[in-house]
Amino acid sequence: MVQSVRVAALIGAPTDVGAADRGASMGPEALRVAGLQEALAGRGLEVLDRGNLNGPGNPWRPAVDGYRHLHEVVHWNRQVHDAVYAQLQASRLPILLGGDHCLGIGSISAAARHCREKNRTLRVLWLDAHTDFNTRELSPSGNLHGMSVACLCGFGPRELVELSGQVPAIEPRAVRQIGIRSVDPAEKRFVHEQGLNVFDMRYIDEMGMRRAMRGALSGMDERTHLHVSFDVDFLDPVIAPGVGTTVPGGPTYREAQLCMEMIADTGQLCSLDIMELNPAFDMHNRTAMLAVDLVESLFGKSTLMRPVDADGGIGAARGE
Repeated sequence: MVQSVRVAALIGAPTDVGAADRGASMGPEALRVAGLQEALAGRGLEVLDRGNLNGPGNPWRPAVDGYRHLHEVVHWNRQVHDAVYAQLQASRLPILLGGDHCLGIGSISAAARHCREKNRTLRVLWLDAHTDFNTRELSPSGNLHGMSVACLCGFGPRELVELSGQVPAIEPRAVRQIGIRSVDPAEKRFVHEQGLNVFDMRYIDEMGMRRAMRGALSGMDERTHLHVSFDVDFLDPVIAPGVGTTVPGGPTYREAQLCMEMIADTGQLCSLDIMELNPAFDMHNRTAMLAVDLVESLFGKSTLMRPVDADGGIGAARGE
């Protein structure tokens, strides 16, 4: 198990150029107002706030050749890639504050580049209501936040798929998607063709979050770099209304806490995205405060300190 990184770097990316709705550009400040830096410091981390990246505004234009705002999305993702990569090179844990989920292309490309250089294995946990595996041929909207994982796997515009310096940046087998419950029909076929590992809400309903997470985290070793890309619409909108693309039937508060706690138990979280928080749809910053609460659990907060058994379960503490 790798030693925990004790210095976290906050990187704000205030843009919604890849999204279907405006407002995610306000996400970084909402997370700061909700006390993210103080919460992380309370978990024993040294926290450096690197401020916000700069990039073009949202032109709010229709898609061109199947992509909306491609030039702007590329600019923002280059900024994100360089900022995240610099923090990884400095042995810090970058925390990207989005912004819409197209920015995951830049952050995960940076993690992939870092892992290649350090001879480490990248595992990506994609916590989301959507697979984000569309292409311009499949997408009904052209919004690039719905194409992020496809771009990372080599299916997308050259400017985005080449960000990490290698195409594809990652193989589908590196990704575990959790909480999925909204997939376009053609996108669903493409997901199956590419063999993505998806623990959708039916799986979670039938088997439970614990079994889903044990599957998602299986196969990691001390050389694994774990990247968590947390789209806030992963959560059920009853508890997290502050997103632009709400989909009913997501994880409950306790299911989400268990997900985060089991990630924390690995001790291998090395980089993090917090995406798609949209204060324009929120109530009194409620969703931002919930996101901060869950991020605390990612860094070790739990309701009860308990021993962990050899295969990552909690049975020993429960007499199972």
